Amino acid sequence: MVTKIQSAVLKAGEHLLKGFNSVKSVSYKGKVDLVTQYDVEVEKILLNELSFMAGEYGFVAEETATEKTDKNKALYIDPIDGTTNFVHGFPFCCISLGVYEDGEGVYGIVYNPVMNELYTAVKGEGAFLNGERIFGSEKTNIEECLVATGFPYSIVEQQPEEILRVLQRVLQSTRGIRRAGSAALDLCYSARGIFDIYYEFNLNPWDIAAGAIVAREAGLMVCGKEIDKPHDLYERFIVSSNPHLCKNVNKLIFNY
Repeated sequence: MVTKIQSAVLKAGEHLLKGFNSVKSVSYKGKVDLVTQYDVEVEKILLNELSFMAGEYGFVAEETATEKTDKNKALYIDPIDGTTNFVHGFPFCCISLGVYEDGEGVYGIVYNPVMNELYTAVKGEGAFLNGERIFGSEKTNIEECLVATGFPYSIVEQQPEEILRVLQRVLQSTRGIRRAGSAALDLCYSARGIFDIYYEFNLNPWDIAAGAIVAREAGLMVCGKEIDKPHDLYERFIVSSNPHLCKNVNKLIFNY
């Protein structure tokens, strides 16, 4: 199964790369939430290549499939995570696919063909970048940490003040914040130890399903507001850092 999934993602990645270097037809799902013909086409390639799994697994995908499944086994697919980056020629964009069984991630793959980065992780077997083992940061002092985050599309439409208050607290307490525009890759860069902390609000399950598996297998904690509970893909908040930092990070974000 893993080999076939990887082959499907690599094939779809060829089309993503073609689109990255081509003129895009852009439409809007919201005021700033973009979609291109390549988002739809990449997703269709994946669904076609993975159709052999359709009887056993539910497909939860951003553009053309359902937003939830009642099956115990599911594939969470984001055909292009970082579509705005993709449209503007910023190479931080990727295909993200996570395989879950009984709510637990068993295989994650995140592929950025523009930068030739293939992240993979099988439950209990570690996380890898292009076949080389990767590990998360071991820093224990928040003031020394580089933080990754993202802003929900609603910040443009509604300007939620709490998001900005959190941002201010984090800026004042850490080495700095980076906002690169792809949740899946933020999690993978955390898995490499480039980012020491990653947090974000208002995400969809396909944004983080694969990256969360990669981060866990790199030795990081992935949790929601309550760090003692398994992370729920539908919670719409995620934080990832090493076990030494996670509790203090959540205290900082939620101001308690």
